This record gives sequence, structure tokens and C-alpha cells, in this order.
Amino acid sequence: MVEADIQPWLFQFEPYEGESFSHFLGRFRRPNYLTPSGLGQLAGIGAVVARWERFHMNPFPLPQELERLAVVVGVSAERLAAMLPLKGVGMQWTPIRLCGACYGETPCHRMEWQYKSIWKCDRHQLKLLAKCPKCEAVFKMPALWEMGTCSRCQTPFSEMANHQKFA
Repeated sequence: MVEADIQPWLFQFEPYEGESFSHFLGRFRRPNYLTPSGLGQLAGIGAVVARWERFHMNPFPLPQELERLAVVVGVSAERLAAMLPLKGVGMQWTPIRLCGACYGETPCHRMEWQYKSIWKCDRHQLKLLAKCPKCEAVFKMPALWEMGTCSRCQTPFSEMANHQKFA
């Protein structure tokens, strides 16, 4: 499929600075009514999108896969690569973590929150949350964060900053 066949009907989005690959993929897919496998088929890369949304990067996305995905999402392959976890840095797939104060400033999941070595927000000096402070539900994967709220009690992520402790 060529770029001209795709671009006219897809909604395009610019990635936020520091946004995780998972969050960006979900943010792109939802308004375009695409499933992870549908996005993979459209890009000609198969079913890898669902794995990437869950932070399963083994094998790591190939440059050719990012190039094909870039054509569909309207973001350069280099920018997509910048949203991936750094090679050699340990990832924590679960629990999904977040800083409510950061989310209030920029509504996105940041890749660095999933690094094993990170346990606090470097901007706000707050301990990262691994579950909702009100109902204790664990956070869903960022690709599913449609409303920016807890999936169980609907508490906005930005309000959760009031419950975070200084690290």
C-alpha cells in the first residue's frame, strides 16, 4: 500500500515529548477505529503492534517495521524509535506506573516510568504510582488510556498527584 492510499482518511497525531510507544499507538488507533492487528495489517508488519503496546520488545522493532509504521501514522521512523525503550535499559512491564502531576501537565504515559531503575518522578520528586490511590485498581496498559482516568473508579490521573508521596 502506498502512502497516498492511506493519508487522506486517517487522523494524524503528533507524539508528546517523552510519550511511550504504547500510549502513542493507542492514541492513534482509537480515533481511527483500528485494532492493534488492524494497524499492523495496514502497515504491513503483522501482529507485532499488540506486543509493542504491552512493552514486549523482544525482538526489538526493526528499522523496516518502524519505516512501514511511520507511513501509516504520519510520524517519522526516527521519532517512533525515540519513543521506544532504550536498548540495554531494564523494563518493568507490570505494574504500569505513572506520575499524576506529570499527567496533569501533559496527558500521556512517559516511557521512563517503566524503567526498572526509575521509582520516582524526576520533575516533581514524587514516588510513581502503581495503582489507583482511591480504589487500588492497577493501571491498564497505556494504549488503553482513553479518558485519562482509573478504569474502575474514574478518578482522573491528574488528581492522583494529590495522593503521591514525596520521594
